[in-house]
Amino acid sequence: MKVCIIQPAYSVDYERSEEYFEAQLKLMEQCDDSMDLIVLPESCDIPCLANTKEKSHASAVNFNARLLQAASDTAKRCHAILFANARDFTPTGERNTTHAFDREGREVGKYYKQHPTPGECQMIDCDYSFEFESPTVIEIEGIRFAFLTCYDFYFYENFANIARNKVDVVIGCSHQRSDTHAALEMMSRFCAYNTNAYVVRSSVSMDENSTIGGASMIVSPDGTVLVNLESRVGLATAEIDVTKKYYKPAGFGKPLSAHYEYIEKGRRPWKYRPGGSMMVKHDAIMPYPRTCAHRGFNTVAPENSMPAFGAAIALGAEEIEFDLWETKDGEIVSIHDSKLDRVSTGSGRVWDFTYEDLLAFDFGVKYGEKFEGLKILKFEEILKQFSCHAMMNIHIKSRDNENPLDEDYLRRIIALVRKYDCEKYVYFMSGNDTVLAQLKALAPDLCICVGGGGRPWEIVDRAIALGAEKVQLFRPYFNREMIEKAHANGIRCNVFWSDDEETTREYLEMGVDCILTNDYLKISQIVKEYPKRKI
Repeated sequence: MKVCIIQPAYSVDYERSEEYFEAQLKLMEQCDDSMDLIVLPESCDIPCLANTKEKSHASAVNFNARLLQAASDTAKRCHAILFANARDFTPTGERNTTHAFDREGREVGKYYKQHPTPGECQMIDCDYSFEFESPTVIEIEGIRFAFLTCYDFYFYENFANIARNKVDVVIGCSHQRSDTHAALEMMSRFCAYNTNAYVVRSSVSMDENSTIGGASMIVSPDGTVLVNLESRVGLATAEIDVTKKYYKPAGFGKPLSAHYEYIEKGRRPWKYRPGGSMMVKHDAIMPYPRTCAHRGFNTVAPENSMPAFGAAIALGAEEIEFDLWETKDGEIVSIHDSKLDRVSTGSGRVWDFTYEDLLAFDFGVKYGEKFEGLKILKFEEILKQFSCHAMMNIHIKSRDNENPLDEDYLRRIIALVRKYDCEKYVYFMSGNDTVLAQLKALAPDLCICVGGGGRPWEIVDRAIALGAEKVQLFRPYFNREMIEKAHANGIRCNVFWSDDEETTREYLEMGVDCILTNDYLKISQIVKEYPKRKI
């Protein structure tokens, strides 16, 4: 089949949008009926830089319908499959969308950009991109098309997921205006090789003499670049055979297979990232109000246990809270009290026992016979099981509210957070301002939360002084004025605690952002009644 890529000129002068849009339409008019597949660049209805939400919206409103009609007409006139990227006006807002047209000019599918940039998310709807979704595959005439739009090209981990779907062509309606031609070629070849598919990428020319942007190209499954427009304005074509794949030995002396098939045989995803489908929005973008399962869902399972955390997360808890102490031999374990007596068959202080000593005690049987045999949890076990599956409110316990903790101990806590890739999913809570200051100095990128400690009425002022992102108000030592002052200083407010529906509503009306509760399911139903507030 004959493939055509279109590369129009692009300008940073928004006032020239009409001129550049018309020039784009003239390039489409050059397409003819010898072509079987035509691909246009990203944001064809925003032909010049629109650096505000207002400009972006105005451009889309002005050009969108005209562009999509021209795309449909071109597909029908040329009797070609055509892909054009333009806004889609959905009930939840505008989306960056690749529209697919068949040879009769009928729109037969859409692809929503899976990795909108942070800047885009200030202008258009991106909420859908935080939900699990299989790769979009649109089949036309038996050809399986997958998609990458601009920023999508940088997420190489998704290439294997596309390859799993046995696609023939990856359509790349793109900009990537800051990358060099060499970098763009490298990415496109890498994508083709890893997906065993043709990559058909269309972009915009920043200038005929530019060495960045542009590079509309067609790449075969073995990584051969069939054509590359670099920064030239215009059209380019190449003949491809979508049935032609690239196979290589699956290891030296082994039978031939596609590269991704060879990789899949030995893939170990647990080695690099937490499970994608269970990952939730991180702290900076997860909306409020939230419910935090205090020591897990501890009205149905022992506190600070896997069953308690698992029950809360399975029911959709945005946050879980747990406590950390250090053992005699330096292990980091989760238990609320410094004493073992209330929750285990042991007696004495946590720090007087090694981790191996603690394993001799039962941490479930006192809650109920069905939980007999539960052992004390390591901090790492919690991270290994639940990293990025909920926000973690980590209460770092200390023997008093004044003295520092050993910095090596705190460094080990921080190192585990980084090991499990959950920096954006944790915050450290303490009523000890000295410890919070230590944590902020050791890991300024991690969030801290000021607890009541010995001065609960001063909690907001303490948080401001520490540069804290959150406070954990302790009832009854707070009022509406404290919440308003915290919010005025960009500080989010937890409250410890509420297990009562009426009290929960009272706190939410006061502006509390997150309710800690021991009875997760009951209280979360109340919190869900309140509209979500984005950050």
